[in-house]
Amino acid sequence: MSAEEIPEELWRKILEIGVKSSTFSYKDLCCVSISSRRLCRLSCENSLWHFLLFQDFSSHINSTSSSQSPTKFIYRTRFEREKDRKVAAHRRALLRKESEISELCRRIRELEARLSEEAERFEAASVEFLNLQRIRQASVALNVWQPEVVRDRQKQMVEQNVVPVEGRLRALEMEIKLCKQQISGVNRALREVKHRFDVAQKELESMKYHPLRDYKLVRSGNHQVTNAKRKKLKTSIDFPAARSSDKKKLLHSE
Repeated sequence: MSAEEIPEELWRKILEIGVKSSTFSYKDLCCVSISSRRLCRLSCENSLWHFLLFQDFSSHINSTSSSQSPTKFIYRTRFEREKDRKVAAHRRALLRKESEISELCRRIRELEARLSEEAERFEAASVEFLNLQRIRQASVALNVWQPEVVRDRQKQMVEQNVVPVEGRLRALEMEIKLCKQQISGVNRALREVKHRFDVAQKELESMKYHPLRDYKLVRSGNHQVTNAKRKKLKTSIDFPAARSSDKKKLLHSE
């Protein structure tokens, strides 16, 4: 039996069962409509599109049920409005994620600059500490017999120093210890921020537009990721660019 020999009531029942069992989506119904004139007429019946409208946009069915427009036209209008809303939400999510990445970059530069300053302080304190230790050793060595040339060099080192050696050594020990603690803390914070930066970059790379997804981003520092809340639609409405014209023809065919 060919498709043309199947009774119209049977085709209508097939379409109705397919839609109500969620086997047929709006896209399947549009594809069926281009197969023949009879199926085009049957697939545009208000009862089918009313059920899809209630299934996919149930929160708006009350405001559209009293309209005199064909239900397929109402569905198409709501469909396009919902798609625009999700495109805008996706753009906002991208901007928030890019802003987060920029802030993490700024934080990384700030921590690296602070780490460099602490390293310079540590190096300067270490050099001064070693010099003062040599001066203290030279001061002690003046009381011990040694060649006159060595003794004169040691005496010169002691006389050129105007800082109290013992007190300054204790201060430098504290400063070196503090620098080590600061460097350790900054390194730990830098590793954490770089990890957050890597995670945020991966999230940004994986954020491909999907028309059935609601983007509600939170900071990755809280170990949360994008919350993708899917609606009841069963198939994607993200048609390839090559089929965009066909999509418009399908949705506008009545």
